[in-house]
Amino acid sequence: MPKKVVVLGAGPAGYVCAIRLAQLGQQVTVVEKEFLGGTCLNVGCIPSKAMIAAGSLLHRLGEMAAMGITAKDVRLDVAKLVEWKSGVVAKLTGGVGGLLKNHKVEVVMGTGRIAGRSSVVVKTQDGERTLACDEIVIATGSVPIEIPGFAFDEDRVWSSTGGLRPTRVPEHLVVIGGGYIGLELGMMYRKLGAQVTVLEATAGALPGQEKDCVKVIEKSMKKLGIALLTETFARGYEHKAGKSYVRIQTKSGEDTIVCDQILSTVGRKPFSAGLGLESIGLATDSKGFLAVDRQMRTKVPNVWAIGDIAGQPMLAHKGSKEGLVAAAAIAGGKDEFDARCVPAVIFTAPEMASVGLTEAQCKEQGLQYKVGTFPFAASGRAMSLMETEGFVKVIGDARTDEILGVHMVGPEVTELIAEATLAIEMGATCEDIARTIHAHPTLPEAFMEAAEAVHGMAVHIYQRK
Repeated sequence: MPKKVVVLGAGPAGYVCAIRLAQLGQQVTVVEKEFLGGTCLNVGCIPSKAMIAAGSLLHRLGEMAAMGITAKDVRLDVAKLVEWKSGVVAKLTGGVGGLLKNHKVEVVMGTGRIAGRSSVVVKTQDGERTLACDEIVIATGSVPIEIPGFAFDEDRVWSSTGGLRPTRVPEHLVVIGGGYIGLELGMMYRKLGAQVTVLEATAGALPGQEKDCVKVIEKSMKKLGIALLTETFARGYEHKAGKSYVRIQTKSGEDTIVCDQILSTVGRKPFSAGLGLESIGLATDSKGFLAVDRQMRTKVPNVWAIGDIAGQPMLAHKGSKEGLVAAAAIAGGKDEFDARCVPAVIFTAPEMASVGLTEAQCKEQGLQYKVGTFPFAASGRAMSLMETEGFVKVIGDARTDEILGVHMVGPEVTELIAEATLAIEMGATCEDIARTIHAHPTLPEAFMEAAEAVHGMAVHIYQRK
């Protein structure tokens, strides 16, 4: 007999889980309070990358003179850009809806609340509806974190959601938070023509990321004219005569920055408000996460948690993988979340991507390791693209030669990281990658050369013995 499964949330974790459950013969209902595809497809990953692509194209037009290309009278129509971005989103969310329908997954639009171990109550436009079920999957995603003094009104103070629905390009944008969301959107707006100031509480941009890669990003920010204020805290703001006066605390004391738009991107937190967890004896930890086992099961045997609420890293692709694992387990399979690594991609300029251990983590764990790097400045393909910033770094185990981590910053590295992820997942060595023929001229050759460089044998750079 198929099980009746209710999935709370239709984001990248929830809808993927629902489709896989249906493929495995289960009877599935998805409850979604806002929109199919969740934050990622609607106000996160997809729309941000669409607008980043537009900003990059506009910026590159100004650099094409070196190729003999001159573009005149280039203008930005913000309303048209937002309309195009919304069209991309609509196609994808419509596709998700079609997939759910084709797999005979029922979609109930409304706010779901767990009423018991076998019951979910949904508040819809037509009133309350009770769904009886055998299994419950919590995939409720996350929401932006507000900081004191900067409540989101999506007018003067944008969250990432408001930042993707502009009616104009700000003259001066102050970004609170120098993590990946803040830098992605900040660099995008700089390329669209805004003056940008980034406030970061720690000692540098992109805290927690591979430091050598971050140095390239910080150098690029300076080149673009973005002001990065580190060890700086935003304390509040006042709005007068069309301007916002942002009070900041720095190492040197207090100061004020005048701008016409504020974007607060200090992180996200799992969403569980009003979910009814207490009705089944569940509670989140101090950071808002639910504890799960390797099959994504909570301490309540028929209740599962996937995606952002199931713990770090809070990434769409991690959530999708967890959805597949949970679906298989619910259907009686023995699947577990046993990924050796989860890649991270950052769409700054240049792009940055990482998978596996950083050098700092290797040192913390007392591992013996070797490092090989290859600069894109020595890549023929990167030269032909006029994008030679950055490098590929490969970290290998000094004893076994197994790849421990790969970190990239440069052109299209968000695509290149897939090969590195597969290599670590399959236990490949640096020599395995070095001996694999890579097509020429392509950007992935940089990964091959970096793997060679681990052994001091890169061909297209000189390595001093």
